Amino acid sequence: MSLAVLYSRALTGMQAPLVTVETHIANGLPSFTIVGLPETEVKESKDRVRAALQNAQFKIPAQRITINLAPADLPKESGRFDLPIALGILAATGQIPMDKLDQYEWAGELALTGELRPIHGALAMTYSASQSGRSFVLPQQNAAEAALVKAATIYAAESLLQICAHLSGHEPLEIYDKLPAADADNGISDYPDMQDVKGQAHAKRALEIAAAGAHSVLMIGPPGTGKSMLAARFAGILPPMTEEEALESAAIQSLSHGHFNIANWKRRPYRSPHHTASGVALVGGGSHPRPGEISLAMHGVLFLDELAEFDRKVLEVLREPLESGHITISRAARQAEFPAQFQLVAAMNPCPCGYLGHYNGKCRCTPDQVARYRGKISGPLLDRIDIQIEVPAVLQEDLMRQRADGEKSDLIRERVKTAHQHQLSRQKKANNKLTVKEIEQFCVLDTACENLLKQAITRLSLSARAYHRILKVARTIADLAGAKAINNKHIAEAIQYRRLDKNFT
Repeated sequence: MSLAVLYSRALTGMQAPLVTVETHIANGLPSFTIVGLPETEVKESKDRVRAALQNAQFKIPAQRITINLAPADLPKESGRFDLPIALGILAATGQIPMDKLDQYEWAGELALTGELRPIHGALAMTYSASQSGRSFVLPQQNAAEAALVKAATIYAAESLLQICAHLSGHEPLEIYDKLPAADADNGISDYPDMQDVKGQAHAKRALEIAAAGAHSVLMIGPPGTGKSMLAARFAGILPPMTEEEALESAAIQSLSHGHFNIANWKRRPYRSPHHTASGVALVGGGSHPRPGEISLAMHGVLFLDELAEFDRKVLEVLREPLESGHITISRAARQAEFPAQFQLVAAMNPCPCGYLGHYNGKCRCTPDQVARYRGKISGPLLDRIDIQIEVPAVLQEDLMRQRADGEKSDLIRERVKTAHQHQLSRQKKANNKLTVKEIEQFCVLDTACENLLKQAITRLSLSARAYHRILKVARTIADLAGAKAINNKHIAEAIQYRRLDKNFT
């Protein structure tokens, strides 16, 4: 009778709780049993492990093999437990030494040939392993991603045989320490340039303010006015990601089925789900909760085109994460929380046919039709969107102009970066994240500004939330201007970005 104990990690939302993999070999009829609440992928491990061991020329004991994944009440999913299960069998049967196993944590899916296949969630598991003080052994394809956790000790392997040679001391693995190459522009040059958009100076100004203060934006205009082009270029004018922001964004990407691409390190994500997306696709979910689009856009841009075409119930799920910056997904068996600090950029037509206010004059929508169409966007959701602007049709002479007359993205980005630094030095966060108490401290108004804001609240029937958002936007406008205090001009510009409130009520 032999027993071997190894360590691995499960995934629960952003957390990676420790899993102890116990392997017991006993006399009796040959069998292979996995206990500890394994899901289908884990139950299938015994067939992958058996084939991998045979093809690697190891002996499989003709005895009773029991694998226990503890704790028993934590569901285990994915093929990441293949590697520790295989090593447990080899250690329990004396085919590899057992004395060093407790110094490591293991994760990897086995091919039938014994090669290691990549897993998802490597970043979250590596971080947790580093906190425990143990080294982490994982497939070669996940090594670059795991190396982003600078405090971790990582060993990367391509096959089961490589790991066995390492444990036996024949061919020790080297510690993986290849960090991604420093990129001067953090991938910003990959984004299309704002100068490509002809005209729309008002919209570009609004997006610059949104980028500087992390504000959400809604653009309303006829088809072909450049709304999608503007949104696609928005990420290119955002301030550079910090190390902490980049790690949080990469950790979320690591949990998705697509894994994290190391080429996107410190590059702000840009997500644009189709308007047929469900609520689960947007906020996340499933029997094993996975992050949705709002979390995959962490510290980046979530662009919702044709906003009014989304199901109203789907849009309503955005209200909580827009306010709190996280989403909690509850299931009968478990609960998972994912961060969701994204910038919402949305676009929609002004009416069902899309041509209301267009200079061609071909819109025939009745006022009731327009009201019903715009009514698909609820007042509470609209209240949470800081900047609401009209994007009018571009005149023919502007459209056919050969030379672009706008600014390049890098010039806009420099102003955004400067304003963002003002906010960090003053309050250590973007203006959009200011609390009510912080608004009172950093958005002080003089008498003239207060009177102007009172008139706007009365005429536009603004809510308390809209009032606070006007102050935040005004603070950002002042930061872009390099002003220490908010003045009348800043308040007036901030108010004009809420003028659509009246049209939607």
